[in-house]
Amino acid sequence: MGTVSKALSLLTFFDHSRTRIGLSDLTRLSGMNKATVYRLMSELQESGYVEQAGDDRSYRLGPQVLRLAALREAAVPILSVSRRVLRDLSDETGETSHLSLLQGRQLNSLSHAYSPRTATKVMMEDAKVLTFHGTSSGMAVLAYADPDFAEEVLSQPLEARTPDTVTDPREIRAQLAGIRSSGIAVSVGGFEADVHSHAVPVFGPDRKVIGALAVAAPASRMTAEQKQLIPMALRRAGAALTHRIGGSAPADYPQDETA
Repeated sequence: MGTVSKALSLLTFFDHSRTRIGLSDLTRLSGMNKATVYRLMSELQESGYVEQAGDDRSYRLGPQVLRLAALREAAVPILSVSRRVLRDLSDETGETSHLSLLQGRQLNSLSHAYSPRTATKVMMEDAKVLTFHGTSSGMAVLAYADPDFAEEVLSQPLEARTPDTVTDPREIRAQLAGIRSSGIAVSVGGFEADVHSHAVPVFGPDRKVIGALAVAAPASRMTAEQKQLIPMALRRAGAALTHRIGGSAPADYPQDETA
């Protein structure tokens, strides 16, 4: 990993639960030595990507990150476009809908919508890092990602977040083949216990997968009717979102629910 990659990797440890991180914690999280982390963070600070705050001088994201995020949204306004798609999808299914984007080697949740129909719902956190092997979103992305990238992911230690998380690469590869045939990924309790989720890939202008659109529900509400409704609604929503951002599905992507 080069110097730039190492520096940027430090930024991935920031999320909603860790908006500020001290030098010692960054050292522990990254596995790098403290002197290297300090040097890289100092360079990021000079460029405005991080800044120090509080009495403990812990780091938080700097204004340069916000500037780049605004430029990205202006160039490819997927967040703005996705809000209506997510709302319609949640209204139709009665469950939580969410969008995740592939960013480098990570899959990050970007936006979500809740249904007002029920008080009990699957809760989401924007900017959360999702596992590829344990979520329907991750599996939808892996199924249509570059094969070398998929193999790279499966060659890493795969965390079992719940007793139902599949961590056997051979079993995961078999599931990916099924997803490519159906166009729909399904996960039951793989990332969070008692959560049943479906997902479809979202494609960019180059026909490459850039993320996934998903619907997550408590497993107890996943009736036979919902198992039919959600995939159909997801297909329409995924196609609509891909189209609105100027993307196109690859030729081998199933185009209807009977494919």
